[in-house]
Formats: sequence, C-alpha cells, structure tokens
Amino acid sequence: MSLQSRPGAEISALTVRVARAGNPRGTTAMWIGDRLDGLFSEGDFTAWYPRDGRPGLSSAQPATVCVPQYALNLSDRQAAEAVPCRIDFKYALGLEPEGPDFHHSVLPDFRDRLAEGDRADRLLSLALTRIRRAGLLKGRATHAS
Repeated sequence: MSLQSRPGAEISALTVRVARAGNPRGTTAMWIGDRLDGLFSEGDFTAWYPRDGRPGLSSAQPATVCVPQYALNLSDRQAAEAVPCRIDFKYALGLEPEGPDFHHSVLPDFRDRLAEGDRADRLLSLALTRIRRAGLLKGRATHAS
C-alpha cells in the first residue's frame, strides 16, 4: 500500500457552518481541529510506506483521529464510526460533510506502523514541537518518579 496524499487540512466553509450550527460552543474534536490544524502532514509519514502499490488512506487522518479518540476515551470502532457520523470529527479532519470514512481496522494498523523502530518517539517529538509552536504547551514537562 502506498501513501495517498490528501489535499490541505483547511476546513471547508460548509463543514464549519454545519459544525458550528450544531455545536456553537464547539466540542473536543472541534477544539483539536481549531488548535492543532495541520499537526500532521503526509510528509511526516512518507518513509512509512512504499512508493508504489495501491493508494492507501492518508496517514495524517488516523494520526489525527487518535487525538480525540484518546481525549474522549473511544474504542477504535467508536472512533472510526465517529468519522462519518459526527460533524465535529469531520471538522477536526478537515473533511467535507459527505467526506470519506474509514474502517476501524485502520487505527490498529496505523499504530502497528507507529510501533516500528523509533517512529513513535519521532512523531511525538514532532507533535510536541508543533504544539509548542502553536502556543499550546509552554516550558518543559517533568515526570515524577
């Protein structure tokens, strides 16, 4: 499976209108879309996939879905079902209201690829750098032993 590029992560006007009409105060997924837009791009995943083969799902999408999935404590199936059913998830992913969904098996497959080598550490470091640049994380976190 090769990597399928995805158009920019900009949220369409229609998705914004529908999401804001139903959720004027926003939701966790919308907050993630607003504040972490463009957190992951296809360039972050090019080394994970062969250059040829049948096009696969954009890796930026399951990576992004994992954020509200964790925040909302959703199973893989619940998170995958939220993509076609919840406008706030479409908002977070920058999808049109009638945009594509994906099967729940995509999430564990993504995590399997993430677990190879030092990918998880590199992706986390990249995410933290981008979150810090967005002003959402200040200073250095410390862990108690």
